[in-house]
Amino acid sequence: MVNATGTLIASYYVCKRELWFMGHEIIPDQDDPFLSIGRYIEENFYKRERKFYDLDNMKIDLVKKDKESILICEVKKSSKYEKSIIMQLSFYLLRLKESGINTKGEILIPKERKKIPVFLTDEIENELKIAIKEVENIINQDYPPNKERIKFCTHCAYREFCWS
Repeated sequence: MVNATGTLIASYYVCKRELWFMGHEIIPDQDDPFLSIGRYIEENFYKRERKFYDLDNMKIDLVKKDKESILICEVKKSSKYEKSIIMQLSFYLLRLKESGINTKGEILIPKERKKIPVFLTDEIENELKIAIKEVENIINQDYPPNKERIKFCTHCAYREFCWS
């Protein structure tokens, strides 16, 4: 049984088929220009900040500390997938909360000069608990969900795999 991760939670909110591929370690097209842009942004923005923390099933992009608290950050290239990014970061906040660490989050989108604060509310926590179960159910299926053309297909690194 595969456990949910932040990346799988984000995929759940974008495309269930992509989620299944990721859960089965099917690698997307690594030469996809959108993946390259994402890697560039991760490597070149916020250089002075401490980056990339691997904790259990979480890959936290950035941790900031201010006078009062710790801020967990996700760095993204676009706000196009805002709901999925919010839920991914909320997943990290939930896992940290379960470990006794209460903190807040922030999504950083340098190309748009945008910062989106993220707080783990009761509503989001309940939605996440349902999503986690559904993620695990989808991944544990023998076959991927049927393909369905959605607005995200044009920029997906799995598009050739799905639609050829």
